[in-house]
Amino acid sequence: MPHFPSEQLLTFATVIAEGTLDAAARQLHVTPSAVSQRLKALEQSAGRVLLQRSNPARPTEAGEVVLRLAHHVAQLEADAGAELGLASDGPQPALPIVVNADSLAVWFLQALAEVPEDLGVTFDLHRDDEQHSTALLRSGTVMAAVTATADPVQGCRVESLGVMRYRAVAAPRYIQRWLPGFPGGLDGAVLNTVPAVDFDRKDTYQWAFVSSWPTAPGAGRMERRGPRHYVPASQDFGDAIRLGLGWGLIPEVQCRQDIDHGRLIELAPERPFDVPLYWQRWKTKSVMLDVLSQTVRKVSGRYLRKA
Repeated sequence: MPHFPSEQLLTFATVIAEGTLDAAARQLHVTPSAVSQRLKALEQSAGRVLLQRSNPARPTEAGEVVLRLAHHVAQLEADAGAELGLASDGPQPALPIVVNADSLAVWFLQALAEVPEDLGVTFDLHRDDEQHSTALLRSGTVMAAVTATADPVQGCRVESLGVMRYRAVAAPRYIQRWLPGFPGGLDGAVLNTVPAVDFDRKDTYQWAFVSSWPTAPGAGRMERRGPRHYVPASQDFGDAIRLGLGWGLIPEVQCRQDIDHGRLIELAPERPFDVPLYWQRWKTKSVMLDVLSQTVRKVSGRYLRKA
């Protein structure tokens, strides 16, 4: 049975988090040589290459297994220390979480702010599309995720948080230029030909909204056609739409006042776009994960619609 000292596991996880051996050495207050020696010893114990020495450093397939172990051990040690009232004599491991940009902008930071301060927990947030975030759970990079995937990742438990409702909106100046026949002639085929704003190249929401309209008989399946702007920041994404660069889907909670005051026009009030969100976390028994999950559940209930 292989033995993996916690010091070596912490070093490996820190290299992955920081991206380079030199950065990990600074974080751990040791020399780069010490980091290299610990990694070599860990790989000898595992009998596998664990680290792709790229920039940034990445775990190999075997390294993903060890990375999950490293996070498990670090979290258990932190929980035990907290329960015993022991002060940490080294860097406190941050709890790694992946969350989509809209949740981060609308409600998730509020959830983190309501985690009791006496837990002494810090957070390492990764931002990724809710359709893709489970990959970081599988790799062991994160211990919890806000995701659109209801099927639990192996070793995780999942619970429904609710539904994030989006509204398709555009600025009045945009409608005057690109949709002069609004609202009478608006449908998915029309929206497919005019400029849209996507968050990034993983963002399929605008296209999903367009393609949700039934096509005319005999028209066949629509193909993605219109010009697109890519704006990969939640606030800037909304501002791009408000400034008339394109139409797009904005969370209802972020655009309702703009709609009410005429700064944005809702393109299809009868067609809201709902995205179910789920909380997935490792099954590891952890006080910090338990408290975080409870807080996420409570705060999401204020902002999300019931599924």
